[in-house]
Amino acid sequence: MAHQAAAGADSGDPTVRPQDREFLRDFHHTSRYGATPAGGIDRQAGTAEHGQVRRWFEERAGQLGLSVVTDAIGTIYALREWVPGAPFVLVGSHLDSQPRGGRFDGTYGVVAALHAVAAADAAVSAGLLDPRYNVAAVDWFNEEGARFAPSIMGSSVHAGILDLEVALQTTDPQGVTVAQALESTGRRGVDPAPKAAAYAEIHIEQGRRLERSGVPIGIVDRSWHTQKLLVSVIGEQSHTGATLMADRRDALIAASHVVVAVEEVVEEFEPETIVTSVGKFDVQPNSPIVVPRQVDLVVDLRADRASDVDQARGLLLERLQGIARRRDVEIEAQDFDVRPVQRFPADGVELAEKASRDQGVDSTVLATLAGHDSVPMNRIVPSVMLFVPSADGVSHCEREFTSDEDMVTGLRVLTGVVTRLVAGELADTASGGSDESGGAADDREDGRG
Repeated sequence: MAHQAAAGADSGDPTVRPQDREFLRDFHHTSRYGATPAGGIDRQAGTAEHGQVRRWFEERAGQLGLSVVTDAIGTIYALREWVPGAPFVLVGSHLDSQPRGGRFDGTYGVVAALHAVAAADAAVSAGLLDPRYNVAAVDWFNEEGARFAPSIMGSSVHAGILDLEVALQTTDPQGVTVAQALESTGRRGVDPAPKAAAYAEIHIEQGRRLERSGVPIGIVDRSWHTQKLLVSVIGEQSHTGATLMADRRDALIAASHVVVAVEEVVEEFEPETIVTSVGKFDVQPNSPIVVPRQVDLVVDLRADRASDVDQARGLLLERLQGIARRRDVEIEAQDFDVRPVQRFPADGVELAEKASRDQGVDSTVLATLAGHDSVPMNRIVPSVMLFVPSADGVSHCEREFTSDEDMVTGLRVLTGVVTRLVAGELADTASGGSDESGGAADDREDGRG
């Protein structure tokens, strides 16, 4: 299977083109910015390490003959304009990471975008491509949301579903605002974002479906319905040594029951149809000799069907109230970051299938369980989302891995998608994707991206 091992793509393999080797050199170079000892990266949005890799992106874009602008939320666009006044096909992903995250997530899509744009430019120069639209490689700001919530910030501002000023005033746990972080890294931009005609993105799958099937390219036709709950468990602070066990209202013990309940709710559904997690957990006062008075946590519910998420939410809220009664605490739950199913244009899926066939590789259509910048962009313009395999399905950790061979295959298919979009093959598509009710995508979301 193509994804089992790297193809030696940077070691003189005669089947690998010089431009593929150039792409691989660029990709592996980015791993030095924010590198961790275990082979991952730590480049949270707006940090010095994030600023360093973004400066590399700007410099590399210039070497490839592209002009660079930065918008007010700090998203960077590397532009190639052939048709004055025409809108742009945007292609990209993100260079920020999770804490101690993987070096492929997001970064692969940005570096691949640079090289797909360069290939399209070469085709135009050679008279092989007649562009209807211009093109731009994009590094969206703060896709991960690890430092600044919500995630998918830059593309949500671009799509008009997150207010710019709200985003700029968002703070990290230390009280630093997005605006301040952008200033510190030289990315508080003033340039207008280019008008988009279409969008394309390639990403590692962050799952095992492609690896299991041996298919090298996944084409996304929809996103899963997702929502988060902000949960506060409120007890009473007291002395760990002087307070009898029967007199304690320990918020941390109760919160541990909440975490277990979040995992156990999936048992009410068919296997692999729903996922749940608790990914953030804050304890107050977090002192070694104080019984915790409050725990704040974020619950994440995701499923292919909105009805399953709604059912899981209802079951979970019932169980939380039972925990509150048994542990003599209060539990409050607030809906947060609700994202309905987004369906990607069928014409875009067909276009990606053609691009895969052009490269002689198999593809399969699947849903994305995770959120990506393509989801908000798909609300405003026709969007195409591609996946390449992830070894063991692992992501958001340092051992995340995708082979050189699979990355090169993905780049070649992405380049085919971009050239078709530039030529206007989706020009007659009036808008982006549709929501799960079948209507055109609108901006009914709660503004949290």
